[in-house]
Amino acid sequence: MASRRPDSFDGLGYRGRDDPLYGASYPVRSAGAPAELQHHHWVTTPPDIPGSRNLHPAERTPQYDEPLGEHGAPAATAGWDAPQPGVPPAEQLNRFAGFGIGLVSLFTENVLAHPCIVLRRQCQVNYHASCYHLTPFSAVTVMYNITKAQGLKALWKGMGSTFIVHGITLGAEGIISEFTPLPRELPHRWSWKQLAGHLLLKGLTAVVALPFYCASLIETVQSEIVRDDSSSGLLDCVREGLARLLGVGAPHSCRLLPLSSLLLPAALHAVLRYAIAASVQRAALWLHQRSRKQRADPSNPLDAYFPELAAAWAGSLVADVAVFPLETALHRLSLQGTRTIIDATDGVVAAGNGGSPLVLPVNTQYDSFSDCLHSIRRKEGGGGFYRGFGALVAQYALHASLLAAARTLLRLLLLEGKRS
Repeated sequence: MASRRPDSFDGLGYRGRDDPLYGASYPVRSAGAPAELQHHHWVTTPPDIPGSRNLHPAERTPQYDEPLGEHGAPAATAGWDAPQPGVPPAEQLNRFAGFGIGLVSLFTENVLAHPCIVLRRQCQVNYHASCYHLTPFSAVTVMYNITKAQGLKALWKGMGSTFIVHGITLGAEGIISEFTPLPRELPHRWSWKQLAGHLLLKGLTAVVALPFYCASLIETVQSEIVRDDSSSGLLDCVREGLARLLGVGAPHSCRLLPLSSLLLPAALHAVLRYAIAASVQRAALWLHQRSRKQRADPSNPLDAYFPELAAAWAGSLVADVAVFPLETALHRLSLQGTRTIIDATDGVVAAGNGGSPLVLPVNTQYDSFSDCLHSIRRKEGGGGFYRGFGALVAQYALHASLLAAARTLLRLLLLEGKRS
């Protein structure tokens, strides 16, 4: 009597329903007992595990020094290095390459590039600075000076809170899309109504995460000189976000703007950035496909992964450049009235006999979003909207360099695999 179990994976040497031995049971005798006491136990074939190899009846597990033949029987010509019929080495390499490339991209975007994000935000809110840091060379110099004075942890401050904000954003988006008709993903053939609902979902998600985004912004720009490590924790972002949402906690300045004044710029920034990034990404993929003289090989990792990663990189770059002025105004409004002390982005100077780095308070007095835009243009000029733009250039240059290095390494691995 055969036992039944759910479908398992196919294509990698696992049993499927077409296999006559799929889900079959076969008798096994107890070892070490006399023949008259031995009895049959009906043993069901174990579940398929990715990377495993189920044995047929009457087969045995080969020893380490024993070569493999067909159906697991010993053979003199095939060894452990021989490719298994159900698991092609090319497919294993493709999966490993996809995982490695994606991991490098995520690690670069969220960890290695965090110092550039910290400096960019500090430059955006520092209206006192005489240097706007529009090029990556001056931005790198300031990062070196801050690291020399305060240590490496000064460049990775607030990184945990940024992960928390990403998690809150993803969770809020999933919950809203679950209880509303707003689509979380657009189909291949979408309508204008579906597009409007999808963009509305992005805006609502940004509004929900706004108080926690403001708390994370404070952690990333606040100077390490005034930070109290003993009282700070990983969940401070959540606590401070709830405190600002409910209007409780430590007293703030009278210049603190209510969250209602930040809803429109926060939603506008999120929707514009997402729309521009998605449009540029699709356009880049379309141009890549049109420019290819031959059809892309889906089994080649260079064709399967890197075009999408390069298109996503280009989309994020264009979107961040386009919404940079809006982001500058949003960060200044979010930080106003929070009594935040930031590092001097003009460099490290001696203050008194101790030679401590210079820190500056944020004392802006904007009345609204439009007043912030007009004040920046009137007092700082058009370049005031792009303070810290050099840090953005350094961030995407670092990302592109690591992606290019990963692509070169993968190409060398593929060439070695073909030669062997």
